[in-house]
Amino acid sequence: MVTKGILMTGPILASVMMVVMANLIRAKSMSKPVEAKKLILPPLFMATGTSMFILPMFRPTQAELICAVAMGMLFSILLIKTSKFEVRDNRIYLQRSKLFLVVLFGLMVIRMVGKMVLPDVILIEPAQMSGIFFILALSMIFPWRIAMYVGFRRLEQQLHS
Repeated sequence: MVTKGILMTGPILASVMMVVMANLIRAKSMSKPVEAKKLILPPLFMATGTSMFILPMFRPTQAELICAVAMGMLFSILLIKTSKFEVRDNRIYLQRSKLFLVVLFGLMVIRMVGKMVLPDVILIEPAQMSGIFFILALSMIFPWRIAMYVGFRRLEQQLHS
């Protein structure tokens, strides 16, 4: 028989793997100069996931939507604060930050605890919970990437002036 604990283990392991992969990709990208398109494209690709809201079962209520967006924007501050650029050899690179990994793991833990606790506390269907967490993630990633793009452009203008 499949228990709730077994059903939760898969997503937890997947989330841990995603955080590890994100950190490995970030570490690898630090050896290459930053390009504007690499800052802009990931959130645009992720935005295609909004198509899930075509199905009513994924749609959050207005209050849930507002909470998810607000929390995502708050969490984006942590990502913005841990993402800085540096100039090497007259090119722009992402600065290494040990705190970034801590922030990613912290956000993953908050997400996992939320997914385990919230459905029992405030009777939300799993599909709707997925929609809420998708909105939270999108609301976190868009401001972060916009801030990175603005910082990148500012540094780029300083380099070329």
